[in-house]
Amino acid sequence: MRTTVTLDPDVELLIQNAMKERGLSFKEALNSAIRAGLTQSRKAQRRFVQQTFSMGAEQHFRWEKALAAADAIEDEEILRKLALRK
Repeated sequence: MRTTVTLDPDVELLIQNAMKERGLSFKEALNSAIRAGLTQSRKAQRRFVQQTFSMGAEQHFRWEKALAAADAIEDEEILRKLALRK
């Protein structure tokens, strides 16, 4: 495939260094760098695992029922305001 790319100055310098060190053409150096970058990133990726910690609080209700708990708290607040005639 033939295409035009615009390289950042630091990337251009890396490609030129690879050309000099390994005796490669521009095309060979660019293809080698792209292959190395794309295959390495796939191998280097590890599955993300979120570390969790206990907050030490006792669980008075199930978190799955959080909406019901929020409704109960809201109802209590409404009753409190009604009692104060607000």
